[in-house]
Amino acid sequence: MNDFFLYLPDYARALGVTLGISMSAAVVGAIAGFILQALCRHYLWLYWPWRTYVWIIRGTPYLAQLAVFYFGLPAIGVTLTAIEATVLSLTIYSSAYFGEIFRTAWKSIGQGQLEAAQVHDISAWKCFWHIQTPQALRFSLPLLGNQFILTIKESAVASIITVPELTMTTGQIVANTYTYIVPYTLLILSYWLLAQGISVSVRLLSRQAIEG
Repeated sequence: MNDFFLYLPDYARALGVTLGISMSAAVVGAIAGFILQALCRHYLWLYWPWRTYVWIIRGTPYLAQLAVFYFGLPAIGVTLTAIEATVLSLTIYSSAYFGEIFRTAWKSIGQGQLEAAQVHDISAWKCFWHIQTPQALRFSLPLLGNQFILTIKESAVASIITVPELTMTTGQIVANTYTYIVPYTLLILSYWLLAQGISVSVRLLSRQAIEG
């Protein structure tokens, strides 16, 4: 039990790092995925470049993508810190998944609304932004919450390039103390708390969206 409280300051700092890099990547990735998917719906020439991007990002492991950013970019004169490489690569990685969530959400909305808007002389853009998008966002909230949680979990990969997040901190404590139960219990508890925090927030937002 003494070990539990002894490690708490280290885990508090690591939790802040994990939350910072994963939430930064998830928020920017969600915005990028939303914008790019929205543009593809109205500018067809963007469709295949975007689909190719999604196909590559989703078809390759995040570990390989992180390695390219951290170890590969210096070969062409671009050097990033471990945290910069993690945030940038995780943003690109998550944007493909968020884009697919928005694509599915918009696709679930019937074309009848667009046809009705045209009858009432409402432009396609106004229908998209003021009628279809609010519905798509409400529909996609649970999926967005799940993707935020998955992004947090993926941030553990950053431990291989010595980002001092939760997994890296646990590895260091285990290596220094040769104790396993308490450090890994704290690691699991930390990720669980982050996931529960997002789940509760999404449920509250969904409830407000339904009542509103």
